[in-house]
Amino acid sequence: MRPLTIGIPKGRILKGLVPLFERAGIGMREVFADDRRLIRESDDGSVRFLMLKPDDVPTYVEYGVADLGVSGRDVLLERGYELYQPVDLGIGRCQMVVAGPPGVQIGTRPRVGTKFPRIATEHFARRGIQAEVIYISGSVELAPLVGLSDVIVDLVESGATLRENGLEVIEPVRDISSVLVANRSLYKLRHAEIAPFVERLREFCASSNP
Repeated sequence: MRPLTIGIPKGRILKGLVPLFERAGIGMREVFADDRRLIRESDDGSVRFLMLKPDDVPTYVEYGVADLGVSGRDVLLERGYELYQPVDLGIGRCQMVVAGPPGVQIGTRPRVGTKFPRIATEHFARRGIQAEVIYISGSVELAPLVGLSDVIVDLVESGATLRENGLEVIEPVRDISSVLVANRSLYKLRHAEIAPFVERLREFCASSNP
């Protein structure tokens, strides 16, 4: 059987991920090797890491190429993935919000600029509002400033970008963080290998994020 394969998101989440995995018994020294390899193995060859763009991690897990992966809840919700999520890792915490110019009123059919059309549509639908959702791949903060949209739905950490562009949070949509995801079939098939790691990871995350 192939090594336990984990989809690792490249980028800022990696810094917070490494100490969690190492405390749970998976060494990640090889992840920081100064080269361009997209497939890397642990020193003992028991674990294989796939170095992926964050948005691609759930796809590799869903199709069984990776047994486990690390993904933001925003990606899972927006794409509608049905993956097992055994552990909230507590890293990459931020909030999905509705934001707009001060005093803006959300009418019965607001125009909403966002990178997350599915999440935005479902949020307003739960409130009985039929929003016109406009997909924007770049800086969504610009949309309400130039009249493309009334409000935006986006991820916010400190809120500095909103403030600098004269916008404010109108209402929360949901909390977002990074989670461990697993292919449901492979989790059962390789339970003896995966379960101890997941349990150690769960215990450490629980103690770190009371």
